[in-house]
Formats: sequence, C-alpha cells, structure tokens
Amino acid sequence: EALATLKFGILDNKGFLLITGEIGTGKTTLIKSLVKKIDAEVTLAVIPDPGLQLIDFYNILAYEFGMDWRFENKEDFLIYFKKFLLEQNAQKKKVLLIVDEAQRLNHDLMDEIRVLSNVEFDEKKLINIFFVGQSEFNRMLSEDRNRPLEQRITYNYHLEPLTEQETADFIAHRLKIAGANRDIFSTEAIREIYCFSQGVPRLINIICDHSLVTGYSANLTSIDLAIIEE
Repeated sequence: EALATLKFGILDNKGFLLITGEIGTGKTTLIKSLVKKIDAEVTLAVIPDPGLQLIDFYNILAYEFGMDWRFENKEDFLIYFKKFLLEQNAQKKKVLLIVDEAQRLNHDLMDEIRVLSNVEFDEKKLINIFFVGQSEFNRMLSEDRNRPLEQRITYNYHLEPLTEQETADFIAHRLKIAGANRDIFSTEAIREIYCFSQGVPRLINIICDHSLVTGYSANLTSIDLAIIEE
C-alpha cells in the first residue's frame, strides 16, 4: 500500500512525499523496491544522511544527480540546478530526490530543500522530493517554523509494525522464499517472536536467524518456544 501510494505520487508529480516509521519497520527496504520499480522513468538522487552544511548538501546533490560540477556558493548551484531540471524535463524525465534519515535535518536545510521545489515549468513541478525518516520528523514538521514545508507534503505514509498474524505470515513467506516446504516454527514460538519483536520486521529477522542457528547446532528439525526464549 505504501509502495503503490509513493509510486503514484512520484509518477504523477505530486511534489513532496513523506514516509515515516520506527527503526526496523522497513523504510529502507521500501525505498530500494521503489527505486527498482521506477528506475527507468526517473533521474534519481539519494541523500543517505542529511546532517550536512548547506554547500556540502548542494555538492552531494550535484554528484548524485551526475551534474559533474563542484560549487563554491549557493547562487552558482541554483543557476546550474535550474538548468539541469529544465533539461531533464525536455527529455521527459522525472527528477526525484530521496532524503533518508530526514529527522537529522536542521530547520535551515529543510527550508532550503523546500525552496528547491519552487522551480517550475508551465506550472509543473520539475522535482519530486521524498522524505524518509523516523516518527520524530513528523513532530519537527509540526513546529510553526516548519509549517510551510509541512503544508506542501502531498502524501504522508506511516509504516506500522506488523500485527501478530502478519508476523506469522511474514515468517512463513521468508521461509518459503528460502526453500522451506513445511512449517519450522511452532505456533507458540511465533507468538513469542511477536511478543519480543512487537512486530518490527528487523527484530523478527534477527530473532528467527538466531533461533535457526541454535536449532541447527542442536540437530533440531523445528523451533519451539524454549528456543525462542533462549
């Protein structure tokens, strides 16, 4: 659902998009999947850590977009960047900037990113900006000084942890992909995995991985509650 929503937002030039979720809920996995699905249609830049000074941010952005230029000041970057966006539009390419770990942005950089979206052609936005961050970023946006940016976000999707049934389905799917043709975890084991992980996929993966190693070392053919507790 998140993937479909974000893909539509990008391909329909909706401007600003946001996905939030706690650590380990699958934000990075979602980004990678999204990039694969739209790669041929979009010129893409990914900023993995935006805790940067302004000119450093502009230079990394230029590098990610393949602009082949290093800038000394904001004015030169904006002139070159507008030219770049117009060229991409002429080639019928959509431009997407993904800012990961968005909760590390400071207010000044958030406002500069907002300004980047002002470049238009025939009232059409020439860049889509996709923020990815922890729930803290939503609280940052709600501050009065960040309201101009918050109001521009067209799609805001929050990734929730999995439910107990989804956890069971997730484990079954991962095992099937790995080649399993039977159930390996008991019902009680899966319930305990959910209790420990609270439905966070990264933690589910870690617990299952450790339990499978433990089961293998003990020559077990299934994983029960005792193994999970261990």
